[in-house]
Amino acid sequence: MKPRISVITLGVDDLERAVQFYRDGLGFASEGIVGKEFEYGAVAFFDLQAGLKLALWPRKSIAHDTGLAQSAPCETALTLGHNVGSREEVDAVMRQAELAGAVVVKPAHETFWGGYAGYFQDPDKHLWEVVWNPQWLPQD
Repeated sequence: MKPRISVITLGVDDLERAVQFYRDGLGFASEGIVGKEFEYGAVAFFDLQAGLKLALWPRKSIAHDTGLAQSAPCETALTLGHNVGSREEVDAVMRQAELAGAVVVKPAHETFWGGYAGYFQDPDKHLWEVVWNPQWLPQD
């Protein structure tokens, strides 16, 4: 299988709150919620980088679509890494996330591998790592 990840979907409990956090708080580009006319269809998409989107979809809709029972989320099952170009940018993104309503789980700090990183949780407890890695600088 050739990996072609084009959408990362996060299950949320309150779609409007999640859109407000990502669009209004973090500044992610989105046209807002679409598909409201369909039962279990409301979703929001955000442009991340070329060929990659973030989708926010209610957890009950994911359960319905997959046929799986809705279960409690596991906070440590997944992290999303946001790689930035400097230590200062890590601090700025962490501040922005906190002002938007995120919970800072671990403040930005020097890492054992020579980088600088911190963790925050969005309103649905999805875990984000904001990281400056001198070996993996973003290609903006």
